[in-house]
Amino acid sequence: MTHSHNLLGEPPATLLPVDVGTALLAAGTDPAEVAAAHPTSSAAWAALAEAALEGGRTIEAYAYARTGYHRGLDALRRNGWKGFGPVPFSHEPNRGFLRCVTVLAKAAGAIGEVDEEARCLQLLADSDPSLAA
Repeated sequence: MTHSHNLLGEPPATLLPVDVGTALLAAGTDPAEVAAAHPTSSAAWAALAEAALEGGRTIEAYAYARTGYHRGLDALRRNGWKGFGPVPFSHEPNRGFLRCVTVLAKAAGAIGEVDEEARCLQLLADSDPSLAA
């Protein structure tokens, strides 16, 4: 008899604390100002990365996304994440990190960094299966 599921279960979802940058961005504060004042805000780096990608500035988008990705990894680890397990998009404070990973995947793909693109896509799928597409 073969089972394809993990008998030990999955670790609990990692839920980041509120990202102060989110409220500032929602209030209309320039993302660069938010990132400068709150450099740990993945939401600020995500906003910068998305704007750069939309503006055709792929390398800039890659750099912003990578910064937000690393800030998000730091936050996840401080909150108990061990490098695997759910990081649900439905939890608003997780979104800045996941948005950074999304832009990083797109920018990496655009510059031919296929291994990094694949790692980012796998991280998104592992974090929240609804993001796999």
